Amino acid sequence: MSQSLLFERHKDTLEKGINASRTREYWTAYPESPSPRVYGEDASKDGEAAFKSYLNKNFTIDQPGTVGSVGSEKSPYGFDLGVTYPKVDAAALIAEVEDIRQDWAKASIEARTGVCLEILDRINKRSFEMGFAVMHTTGQAFMMAFQAGGPHAQDRGLEAVVYAYEDMVRTPAVARWEKPQGKRDPIVMEKHFTVVPRGIGLVVGCSTFPTWNSYPGLFASLVTGNAVIVKPHPGGILPLAITVEICRDVLKEEGFNPNIVTLAADSADAPLAKDLALAQEVKLIDFTGSTGFGDWLENNARQAQVYTEKAGVNCVIIDSTDNFRGMIGNLSFTLSLYSGQMCTTPQNIFIPEGGIETEDGHKSFDDVVAALATGVEKLNGDDGRACAILGAIQSEATRNRIAEYGGGDNVVLASRSVPMEGFEGATIQTPLILKATDESSYTAELFGPISYVVPSKNTTDSLSIVENSVKNHGAISFGIYSSSEDILDQAEDVACRAGVAVSFNLTGGVYVNQTAAFSDFHATGCNPAANAALSDTAYVSNRYRVVQSRKHI
Repeated sequence: MSQSLLFERHKDTLEKGINASRTREYWTAYPESPSPRVYGEDASKDGEAAFKSYLNKNFTIDQPGTVGSVGSEKSPYGFDLGVTYPKVDAAALIAEVEDIRQDWAKASIEARTGVCLEILDRINKRSFEMGFAVMHTTGQAFMMAFQAGGPHAQDRGLEAVVYAYEDMVRTPAVARWEKPQGKRDPIVMEKHFTVVPRGIGLVVGCSTFPTWNSYPGLFASLVTGNAVIVKPHPGGILPLAITVEICRDVLKEEGFNPNIVTLAADSADAPLAKDLALAQEVKLIDFTGSTGFGDWLENNARQAQVYTEKAGVNCVIIDSTDNFRGMIGNLSFTLSLYSGQMCTTPQNIFIPEGGIETEDGHKSFDDVVAALATGVEKLNGDDGRACAILGAIQSEATRNRIAEYGGGDNVVLASRSVPMEGFEGATIQTPLILKATDESSYTAELFGPISYVVPSKNTTDSLSIVENSVKNHGAISFGIYSSSEDILDQAEDVACRAGVAVSFNLTGGVYVNQTAAFSDFHATGCNPAANAALSDTAYVSNRYRVVQSRKHI
């Protein structure tokens, strides 16, 4: 198909995305409902069959630098995937990609945009397949894996394409420049402006959200003309391998070398990320993961523009409420969703030691803590419902952390193991709630379903602690409950000074650990948890440069 036809085919989606990014109103190109009416009567069955077809086989990608195979993914639901992927020599892969990337770099903005939109459309049509792949690499329950790993991730990828397209076309390709000279003839020149990509982009995926966190960087770099090497987390390769395969199929069909997008799978014993990141040809790096490795990339990969999302300590302040039951219900679900294995899940909940005011009168600190513990316990009291909310624990490190912190004498609500029918080997744990004993106990991130209730002197003290925490330790999310507009105004001031998004009085179907593409910015780039936001113009504009030529007419 002609590249211009691809652009025209998806132009309506692009224009609606542009409008949504400007208005910040609700819009999605990819429905989150797994209804057969949306994706087809057999979509779920076919998607599961497609996922199972990968198991215990080699995932073949004909790409340069292949020197063997690698792969040891294990489903958090208790079985080995048995999938192997091409093992690559980093230097050989980079050399080949560098050699062939210019055809893609020279393609028109419309051609590249059309290809990226077609890739996203095809990924969307395979959302059930992706959902099962995400479920069995991350431990997300299927509904969340389908939504967050499928349509929501696709929305974030589309959002990056929208921002990049608008940014690139802001400068015209050709301009006539005419400078008056008084009585003399004007000086007339023709100027050409060419979008020139930076080079090779490296996307380093994470284990818990392999698509959601990788698609923004992948598509932002690809649409701006860069080749992309995708380096998944060793525990979450399959969703990104499927993605790379789709990218390569579309590129090849449109007459481009498929090696514009390649897969660099590795293992924990023989990691590739550092070798790839330090290559001089790699000019863009997108990373989600630990603070330690994120800091290393920022400090050492000096030849590249590095975009990182790292660890943070998210906080909630309870000052007062006129909907106590709604608050407890919202927080209970927030702490339980995907077992807290989200970069936006609150860890520290600050409550004045003197208690709070509610629509039912005063409640003591212990009353609030007891209600929260009861809310979490009741929400996860039924095993079937608990499995659908909690999902499974992705890593052994998180399991060990729950066991370690669950053995102290400050446990408010103990974590329990939850059995799951059909998956006897699944590791599912309910949230662990602890009472903070001193500041040092809650200032470090404890990834997973572990949270602290923290007594403060008063709400002013809570706000001060949270502001310092965000500035020093980083955060992606911040929530507050208060019936006082003055307190909410103070909280917004704190959020702006510290550089963190804030949510007020969430009691309905929106939770502090959820963000919506085209409306919510994910992270700000203003505190240590992340140096970029998904997505804004700063996220895309430095992935290319404009080179001009000029001549007299």
